[in-house]
Amino acid sequence: MGLRADMPVLARHEGEWEGEYVHLGPGGDLLDRHRVRMTCAILGDAAYHQTNRYTWDDGREEVHEFPGVYLGDGRCAFDTERLKGEFWEVDTGTIYLTWRYKGQDLRLFELIVLSDDGRSRSRVWQWLRDGVCVRRTLIDERRVG
Repeated sequence: MGLRADMPVLARHEGEWEGEYVHLGPGGDLLDRHRVRMTCAILGDAAYHQTNRYTWDDGREEVHEFPGVYLGDGRCAFDTERLKGEFWEVDTGTIYLTWRYKGQDLRLFELIVLSDDGRSRSRVWQWLRDGVCVRRTLIDERRVG
């Protein structure tokens, strides 16, 4: 059927999002905080593309591209020079991701929960090294386009 039909929750994420990433250490101490503007798009029947633009108060900026491919069976994968992972829908409003940073002993798990009206979403990352959580990232975003 294709990506949009097989992954309707992902299709509801299409568009522009703005929000904030808050990175916390295992004890809850603030490690980093920055803003994000994200573009999510489904391209045809088998491709997903996400662009993340990060901005810090000190003027630093980063842009990262995440091209994904639909694997069929309700799963997508991405493989960039920095990371590799997969994601899938778990219910009518939630997407689950798992990925690894290349060259690092880190495994990340993310849960994305889209609001019923589709205007906001919350995301939580857990960063694990050797099975131990070493960081959590909390992300709140609102749709801006």
